[in-house]
Amino acid sequence: MNKKQKKMLIRILITTVMVIALQFITVQGLPRLIFYLAAYLIVGYDILRKAGKGILNRRVFDENFLMAVATVGAFALAIYSRSGDYNEAIAVMLFYQIGELFQSYAVGRSRRNISALMDIRPDYANVERDGKLEKADPDEVETGSVIVVQPGEKVPLDGVVLDGASSLNTSALTGESLPRDVKAGDEIISGCINMTGVLRIKTTKEFGESTVSKILELVENSSSRKSKSENFISKFARVYTPAVCYGALALAVFPPLVQMLFLGQSGAWSVWIYRALTFLVISCPCALVISIPLSFFAGIGGASKAGVLIKGSNYMETLSQAKFVVFDKTGTLTQGVFEVSGIHHNEIEEEKLLEYAALAECASSHPISKSLQRAYGKEIDRSRVTDIQEISGHGILAKVDGKEVAAGNSKLMKRLGITYQDCHKVGTIIHMSVDNKYAGHIVISDIIKPNAEKAIRELKKAGVSKTIMLTGDSKAVAEQVAKDLGIDQVYSELLPGDKVEKVEALLEEKAEKEKLAFVGDGINDAPVLTRADIGIAMGAMGSDAAIEAADVVLMDDDPLKISKAIKISRKCLGIVYQNIVFALAIKFACLGLGALGIANMWFAIFADVGVMVLAVLNAIRALRVQKL
Repeated sequence: MNKKQKKMLIRILITTVMVIALQFITVQGLPRLIFYLAAYLIVGYDILRKAGKGILNRRVFDENFLMAVATVGAFALAIYSRSGDYNEAIAVMLFYQIGELFQSYAVGRSRRNISALMDIRPDYANVERDGKLEKADPDEVETGSVIVVQPGEKVPLDGVVLDGASSLNTSALTGESLPRDVKAGDEIISGCINMTGVLRIKTTKEFGESTVSKILELVENSSSRKSKSENFISKFARVYTPAVCYGALALAVFPPLVQMLFLGQSGAWSVWIYRALTFLVISCPCALVISIPLSFFAGIGGASKAGVLIKGSNYMETLSQAKFVVFDKTGTLTQGVFEVSGIHHNEIEEEKLLEYAALAECASSHPISKSLQRAYGKEIDRSRVTDIQEISGHGILAKVDGKEVAAGNSKLMKRLGITYQDCHKVGTIIHMSVDNKYAGHIVISDIIKPNAEKAIRELKKAGVSKTIMLTGDSKAVAEQVAKDLGIDQVYSELLPGDKVEKVEALLEEKAEKEKLAFVGDGINDAPVLTRADIGIAMGAMGSDAAIEAADVVLMDDDPLKISKAIKISRKCLGIVYQNIVFALAIKFACLGLGALGIANMWFAIFADVGVMVLAVLNAIRALRVQKL
């Protein structure tokens, strides 16, 4: 508990002790009233003050006004009737404050849970200057600086590892408990915890642009984007509260007037005023006003724990309605890393064929060339290679150890007049010839992500009716990937502008209440992420433009998290609707009972506080997302 909550608890305890003590002390008349007023003011002075401020600021109709009118009215009735029973007035305020304390504690606990989950902001950076380490604020570290991260410390800024190897705890970013290994040359993102070795890192971004800073900004700003449900509750409360106040006034005035004017009876004013005051206590909309935003806040926090950043409750509501999921291919469903996946029809040993290919391609920085060099796995001795000639759109000619080597596509083989073998596999085919004789071909393909196939299955289990893939890759490659993953529809050989057109066409196809989500990672995906109903970006290796344009960010680039995000959003919306229906049903039923005189003020306050406590407890369930 914080100081404010402890202070409130002390006030509640003092008032409770005073009320109990007054049951055993025989005090009558004015002294009795003074003692009860003292107990009332101890527990309720802040509510009276807020109600007064609201009236002065012309914001009259809120829960503070309702409580103030109801309790002051109850005191006035007790004085008028000379009953001396002030317990009801104090009980209303006492139980209301208990409910407020509970709600404050629940919200505080929820915020602390989320703060703990997102406790990734580094306190300092060890900057290397003139051979010495100096502690500096991460905000003050310039791009290109060299920082040192010791075991147990947080990585303060994004960068590239210069020296050292270590395991990183990325659970605060991705929700995954498995550590990630890094070595010299690897990119590293801020917010991770260095677990084992010492790392020297060259920073590539300022702190304000780093991953940790953007994550914190996304979480902090998420509450400012309200969903339709939250906006509905705000509008509902603005109409509902004055309506029940005028309803209570009518209940206090019209029935006794009717009795007097039309029935010739003396109006039972005190009875109807008491019913009106009870009506006011019951009408307090706390359960709705508190529990709905808390549900979304808890849902966003639970998603953050799972490595899914949702930028606002409005996006969570849209995500829960996703029925079409459209994927970019490279970097989203595939790793975007080309690897040698096969060697076929080789006339020489596979290792020798790879050696010739890697040496012939040693002067190129193309991803295909890099993949051949990685597959070869040995240091390239460029002295063995001469007469390198690159033929655009065909391939490379070179002399390796004095032998004429050609590495390229089928066009190159035709140009050289060499008979080649077609490949039945899908991918980039590198045909090889040595001394003008066909030596075989190497298949290079983009590797499908480990969880991609399962991700598509889980989406269909989650109720997604159609999965679509858009890619600039060739038709054969795209169709093979779609077939392997079980994707319903595929469009290939698309330019970035074509992707936007396809998404717009798909938006026209779907029903109005169905939502379309697009998942991408590249700079060229930013326009499509913006155009879709809900944009989902890969956060770990995705481009800054894609992350900025997206509404949801997956911090570990795992496509399996998409179905998890949809399930989290649906659970959260389910809790929101449960609270709305439950609170309104109980509220209107109790209002009817209060108007008829069946429910007294004790019943009213238990109903109001009880509904609020149950709604808040239900809202906190949105934090639990582990077993979805």
